[in-house]
Amino acid sequence: MRLLVTGGAGFIGSNLVEALLGRGDAVRVLDDFSTGRRENLAEASGWAKRGGGSFELIEGDIRDLATCRRAVEGVDAVLHQAAIPSVPRSVRDPVATNAVNVAGTLHLLVASRDASVRRFVFASSSSVYGESPALPKVETMPPVPISPYGLQKLAAETYCRLFHRLYGFPAIALRYFNVFGPRQDPASEYAAVVPRFLAAARTGATPVVYGDGEQSRDFTYVENVVRANLLASEASEGALGGAYNVACGARISLNDLLGAVGSLAGRPVRARHEEARPGDIRHSLAAIDLAAARLGYRPSVDLAEGLRRTWERLAP
Repeated sequence: MRLLVTGGAGFIGSNLVEALLGRGDAVRVLDDFSTGRRENLAEASGWAKRGGGSFELIEGDIRDLATCRRAVEGVDAVLHQAAIPSVPRSVRDPVATNAVNVAGTLHLLVASRDASVRRFVFASSSSVYGESPALPKVETMPPVPISPYGLQKLAAETYCRLFHRLYGFPAIALRYFNVFGPRQDPASEYAAVVPRFLAAARTGATPVVYGDGEQSRDFTYVENVVRANLLASEASEGALGGAYNVACGARISLNDLLGAVGSLAGRPVRARHEEARPGDIRHSLAAIDLAAARLGYRPSVDLAEGLRRTWERLAP
């Protein structure tokens, strides 16, 4: 297949690129490197040679429609990962994040529709569910986002659904739940909790927990997310226009996660607690039955195994 991965220099995007090249696909990446890292694609040519695929990089911004048109030309499928993936940043700057997360997605949808792309897979987020106390989160629940980021993902999802309804465009949305794994940057101002905890355990630093640590998450190893994207890119007509949870279907508190990381490190990891951040949800847990039924998705790597693999990939 010929595929475009937007945000391919990012954490999830680069893992997708590696998997696609490894199976022999022709892969084009569109990234402006505002959050992606060039080193994440440093081995792309090697992946392509080993798998028999081909690799092309376009450095550009999804906020520019002409760039999007160039990027989708001649591809069979678009795996749209590009975003500003941060609740705190969206709270601080909702206008700039909206320009990327909503308007950028609309540009890609228009360009992909006009180029007759055969499949469009959008990286959405569990943030669309908001603070509803009902668990697990089921796709039929009314979304009530509590952050600009969650609202932006919901708006972009809705555009995908609308393009399918109005134009018959083959779009699918995947709602990621707390993805972690290799190439996730622990040093970022907006770093996710798993890489921050693992990096702290490696260096002996004290990580920050916002709140009491009893908040829980459905952490999802990146290999599961890669698999969901591959399945969505080839799913049957009946799956099109839908949104699907991508997770493990199990949750753990941040305090228990610290304990698990400490076990890997062979020493306790003590956190410093600070005030909970606006826009953060209290508990999250996914129902993954719909993704199993419509996409054939099942997680292959659980939390414990994912933590072990990520720990082993950390620089000493």
